[in-house]
Amino acid sequence: MATSGQTLSKSGQSAVRPPMPQDAVDRPLAAYAHDYADGHDTGRHAHARAQFLYATAGVMRVRTDTTAWVVPPGRALWMPAGTAHAVRTEGPVAMRALFFRADAAAVGPAGVSVLAITPLLRELVLAACALPLEWESAGRGGHLAALILEEVAGAPHLPLGVPEGRDPRLCRVTAGLRAAPADPRPLEDWAMPAGASARTLSRLFRQETGLPFAAWRQQLRLAEAAAMLAGGTPPARVAAAVGYASASAFGAAFRASFGHTPGERGR
Repeated sequence: MATSGQTLSKSGQSAVRPPMPQDAVDRPLAAYAHDYADGHDTGRHAHARAQFLYATAGVMRVRTDTTAWVVPPGRALWMPAGTAHAVRTEGPVAMRALFFRADAAAVGPAGVSVLAITPLLRELVLAACALPLEWESAGRGGHLAALILEEVAGAPHLPLGVPEGRDPRLCRVTAGLRAAPADPRPLEDWAMPAGASARTLSRLFRQETGLPFAAWRQQLRLAEAAAMLAGGTPPARVAAAVGYASASAFGAAFRASFGHTPGERGR
């Protein structure tokens, strides 16, 4: 996946790269289309402009310094300019990205967020990808851009980000649950493998992720469920794989978070 200006090491040091054309063009937004193979990893990098990362096929997993994001098809990840992140693909990914000039980026969220994509916005993004970089402001390109800005401004936010922690004791728990989302153990049973009391772990979850343990685990389960559903796994199998006792319990939790049942396509 192309970067726009710099690649970052874990220490935050950057190696300057030539800017992308999408960063330099004097238009409110510029599109970039590219297809990636399964397992492609961009490495940690940042973009000079706000980015709207969208895929018509395949799942993208995006890690920022604070959160792991799951971006299934039909969803987009909004990233403000300068946000360090890495992207890994699951399955072949048909990525269609938009880069927003600073003034146009004001329509997007203040922070990183997964956005629901309407059928109209999907078609607008695809149409923008067919435009030349320097489209006519008074012509079709200008009309498409104006509609895209309106649609992005009104796009609902979805809970597909799972906050990361930094404390090694907390990370032992979160890594274990990421590897096995269906693990039913209560927090007390994680105390010994984590090397901390249940009380300390409870405090760390709230302090470092902003969520209590049960809420964090549910958010993880639902994010993993969304990725599995995007890959074509039947809802009943997904429910069992992420730790729900019944398909009905899973369906109710999924609908409460995403506004539709696991068997429906998001609107």
